[in-house]
Amino acid sequence: MRDEPTTSDAPLAAAVPSSAERESTMLRAGMAAGAAARDRANLHDAVGLEPARVLVADDDAATRGLIASTLRASGYEVDTASDGQEAIARFARGGLDLVLLDAVMPRVNGVDACRTIKGLRADAFVSVALMFAKTDARSRVEALKIGADAYVCKPFEETELLRCVSSAVRTKRAHDRLRAARESLERLRGYDEVTGARSFLYLHERLSVEFARAEKHAEPLACCILDVDQLKVQNERGGRSFGDVVLSGVADVIRKSIRDTDVVARYGGDEFFVMLPATHFAGSLVVASRIWRDISQKNFSVDGRAVSGKAAESNEIGEAVSEIKVTASLGVALFPSRDVRTKDALLTGIEAALFEAKRRGGNRLCVFQQEGFIYTPSASDVT
Repeated sequence: MRDEPTTSDAPLAAAVPSSAERESTMLRAGMAAGAAARDRANLHDAVGLEPARVLVADDDAATRGLIASTLRASGYEVDTASDGQEAIARFARGGLDLVLLDAVMPRVNGVDACRTIKGLRADAFVSVALMFAKTDARSRVEALKIGADAYVCKPFEETELLRCVSSAVRTKRAHDRLRAARESLERLRGYDEVTGARSFLYLHERLSVEFARAEKHAEPLACCILDVDQLKVQNERGGRSFGDVVLSGVADVIRKSIRDTDVVARYGGDEFFVMLPATHFAGSLVVASRIWRDISQKNFSVDGRAVSGKAAESNEIGEAVSEIKVTASLGVALFPSRDVRTKDALLTGIEAALFEAKRRGGNRLCVFQQEGFIYTPSASDVT
């Protein structure tokens, strides 16, 4: 039901009784139309997004059609609904930027539809604007209380409608940008950008949780630190991006060797931390040995770029090298054990084992024990 009578061939604005008022209205409309056009240009061009999709809900077919055609002529994509219930059903299918609701409609009115729409989806923000009669101040206040983002009063001029829609769509776009920024920040917080492994911050938080769980339930917690041997040499051969290729490939090898419940994180410039919850000594050695062996056997693709220095010497001067091989050193420690009773002791033991592996020439795996290091396979053990 409409708030004000409107015919299909009548303008949205009310009749103007005097020429002076008509001239003033036309001037305001011309200024607002120019501003609205600039707003739309900024919205679609500067933001670089597709045209917004608007759902127009009004029980009067003539008014609904007139609003829809006005918005389409202004660059918007438009869907229509004949009442609040139909608008809610269309909203549930997704893909909308703005829902424009007449306040007075059968079955479900605009205010109740707004309340339902705002409560349906917490994962994605959609702007809602309502159309009221000028005398319906109480409903306008109620709509704003339940989350309406904009409203326009009938009878309205075309430019008033366009300004209302443009403002509501900008609100939607701003929410979308904010959500994207939050998701990007959360990913950066949780993952290393170069390798896709977990970040050091995530590791710090997760290790504390897993250690507390292992301590409480008397479960084993095995950890190891992996260092890519001579990564600095790879960086000198082909630049920093050359080394990034190696690090990304090593991370892939580790991920393929562990369970979904395990964690691989970037621990330093050329180091990875592997956490193996509920893993006993023998199981940790199996995983660490597999990682160590698979890295030494993997061919790391470098996109056929020429490599200088020692790599060139070993592949005939000036030859383009498309694949290289690297090795890794690993240090392993287990909680609980006689010499590892705290989280700090666990970290100290892992780092000591890694240092021992590097001291012995690298390309080997060492396990921390209080009275020396055991299980130190080297390259000669690879079959």
